[in-house]
Order: sequence, then structure tokens, then C-alpha cells
Amino acid sequence: MKTQLFIVASLMMISACSTSPPKNSSDICAIFREKDDWYDATKEAYQQWGVPIHVQMAIMQQESRFVADAQPPRPWLLGIIPWFRSSSAYGYAQAQDGTWEDYLNNGGKWSADRDDFADSSDFIGWYCAVSQQRLGISKWDTRNLYLAYHEGHGGYQRKSYLQKKWLLNTANKVAHKAKQYHSQLTGCKEELESKGWFFW
Repeated sequence: MKTQLFIVASLMMISACSTSPPKNSSDICAIFREKDDWYDATKEAYQQWGVPIHVQMAIMQQESRFVADAQPPRPWLLGIIPWFRSSSAYGYAQAQDGTWEDYLNNGGKWSADRDDFADSSDFIGWYCAVSQQRLGISKWDTRNLYLAYHEGHGGYQRKSYLQKKWLLNTANKVAHKAKQYHSQLTGCKEELESKGWFFW
């Protein structure tokens, strides 16, 4: 009986560790040391869609802070009645229902889940690749990729972001984070390779 309880407790701890956000989200090397399967996931997305690892991770960090089941806050009517959320965004990538459905039909696996890191990384790669194809945005241009990610391809074409100073500031912040991640990732290249990982 004690052995069974120990096994169940161990499995629960492993599950919690695998879904909890990284302790240091400001350092991409620390993230990949802690979450050793995340690097492989972002590398595969890069190989599939051509969107660099640091771009994927900067967008995800902004959208969910790497929280697997992240959702927009639920408003409360009169402070006591829970109301509908403002968006269907969910998971690591904060993908909305309709956009996720497009991904499943045109790029992703039928079994993909928004609260799965690898699937979310692949989704971001797919979406940014579509942004490059439709809008001509470079896959290395984090700022404009994020604006298209947030506003949708139609919104980006209409330049809806120009009316949102806060969003422009956020896009600049995401671009800065991507640059920081890229520098950090380059700096820990030898360490990653010495652990048997492949580096882009």
C-alpha cells in the first residue's frame, strides 16, 4: 500500500513539474535546462516552419508566461456573478478557437492540444509562417510577427495596431525579449550541445 501511494505521489509531482511554468522565464538557457523537452519541441517547429526558436519563445512568453492552461480573466457582474470571458484564447500560445481550428485543418496534428507545449510551439511556428506568406513579414521580424499574431492577418493588413499605442509598446517589448533570448541561446550553445542536444 505504501509503495502504491509513493508511486501515485511521484507521478503527481512529475505531472506538476512538467506543466508548471519555468522558474526563470527571463533566461532561455535556464528555461531549457529546467524543461529539457522544450528545446526539442521548439527546434522541431523551427525545422518545420522556419520560425526561429527565440521568436517562438518570446511570443509565448508574452502571451501566457508559459502557463499551460492560461485564459483571459473572467469578469464578474456586480462582483459576485461570473461572466463570459472576453476571448476564447487558451493555453501556452493563447490561440483562439477559430484560429486553432484553422491550424488543425491546415498545419497541425488532429490530436494537438493548446495546453501542450510542443503543439503550442508548432502552432506559433505555423501562424508566423502564414504571416510571412500572406503579409510578407520576415520570420525573424518579431515585432511585426507579434502584431499580426495579436491583431490577426486581416487586422494587420488594415493596420489596426496603429490605433493601439499599448500594443505597439508591447510588440516592441516582445521584440526586445526575442533579441535577449537569441543572445542567451547563442551563449549556451556549447552547453546544450554537450548534453546531446542539437542546436539550430
